[in-house]
Amino acid sequence: MKQQIIECIEKYQTIIIHRHVRPDEDAYGSQMGLATLIQSNYPEKTVYTPGTHDPSLTYLGEPVHAEDEAYNGALVIVTDTANQERIDDQRYTRGEILIKIDHHPNDDAYGDITWVDTSASSCSELIYELYEYGEEHRAWGLPAQAARYLFAGIVGDTGRFKFPSATEKTFKTASKLVKHDFDRSTLFDGMYELSRELLQLQGYIYQNFHMNENGAAYIKLPKELLEEYGVTALETSALVSSLGNVKGIRAWAIFVEEPDQIRVRLRSKGLIINTIAKQFRGGGHPFASGATIYDWSEADDLIAQLDEVCAQ
Repeated sequence: MKQQIIECIEKYQTIIIHRHVRPDEDAYGSQMGLATLIQSNYPEKTVYTPGTHDPSLTYLGEPVHAEDEAYNGALVIVTDTANQERIDDQRYTRGEILIKIDHHPNDDAYGDITWVDTSASSCSELIYELYEYGEEHRAWGLPAQAARYLFAGIVGDTGRFKFPSATEKTFKTASKLVKHDFDRSTLFDGMYELSRELLQLQGYIYQNFHMNENGAAYIKLPKELLEEYGVTALETSALVSSLGNVKGIRAWAIFVEEPDQIRVRLRSKGLIINTIAKQFRGGGHPFASGATIYDWSEADDLIAQLDEVCAQ
């Protein structure tokens, strides 16, 4: 599979790399890490990284927009995106060939070439694996900027190596990446420093979350509350792991009201909760998933299911 992907990269002059909406570090890390890797080893090629920019990720980088005509005869690669509806910028179908590289369950097996490995901690880990194959068979080099992107993606998706997805292979990959010349201290500042507004909202979450005797917990953040704290719905993604520090918690849901929907972020400590997410227009990893509801009454239904999982 890696050989096939590299042969496609070598064949096409224009390569356009997409990732998922509402990006996180692994979305940017795998997308921009792969783009930097290709551009460094094939400087004659043109590489784009489209998608709506999240200002909170500016410390990592910013997308490179592709005009419509760029898709003519282009290779399109989608990283870190399980389902087609979550691909940022729906022009991804306009290229000549489509490759999917991902580490989520392959419920939507789109693409002419599909490389999915659910044992990988992150899509960034897979991109490093692709690099190692390219290094062995094509004498690829890994620029420090690409190493920085991939390291950030791995750290972000493993919760600083705390999640069960961080395997021995993950740590070995990280150890190789940190040998490259990038400033980890500055990178971590960008990843984990929070604004005063977000810290105050985090305080609200700690004071007002609900948890029952089964270890099922939740917090509802209506749009009026977000306005009161001066925080956008998108920015609340930085707080999704906050409740993981609570003793006795087994799984939790954070409900964030947006103008036209209520975003649900689901997390657990070893309990499979993506089955719940799939029932509410979502999906994701077994222990880290997302869903969408359109009424607060649906939130109560989801909470009831979360409690059932924790009670088992």
